[in-house]
Amino acid sequence: MSAPAVEPEELPFWKQKSLAEMSASEWESLCDGCGLCCLEKLEDVDTGAVSYTNVACRLLDVGTCRCTRYAERKRYVPNCERLTAINIGTLSWLPSTCAYKLLAAGKDLLWWHHLVSGDPSLVHRVGVSVRGRAIPESKAGPLEHHVVDWPK
Repeated sequence: MSAPAVEPEELPFWKQKSLAEMSASEWESLCDGCGLCCLEKLEDVDTGAVSYTNVACRLLDVGTCRCTRYAERKRYVPNCERLTAINIGTLSWLPSTCAYKLLAAGKDLLWWHHLVSGDPSLVHRVGVSVRGRAIPESKAGPLEHHVVDWPK
């Protein structure tokens, strides 16, 4: 008697679908909660070079690395960029670890990403997030005094 056929393990949604094909909940689940995109940035008008600061957007909770007003963030921070499947490839300031950026480039999620590891706090424990490194906008002063060499 032969062994029963084993069904191949189903691929996770991010390997089956393009960013544009994902449902709203799938799209939102890609965010790893690092908070890096919520750091204030300085852009050189002549060269377009972007410098990160350790200053968090006023809506970012620097402890949880989550937006305190996510659903209505544009109301409070009009220049907050909404990531879409269309604009993701044009946002050069996204960190190299960003799940959206990686998938848009045809790469896979990183090993510590919660959808791979099953552990939403791993992003903080491996030092990828802004937890313990960012300061609230209200305590910062001039952004030029807060330029950092992370993220890459």
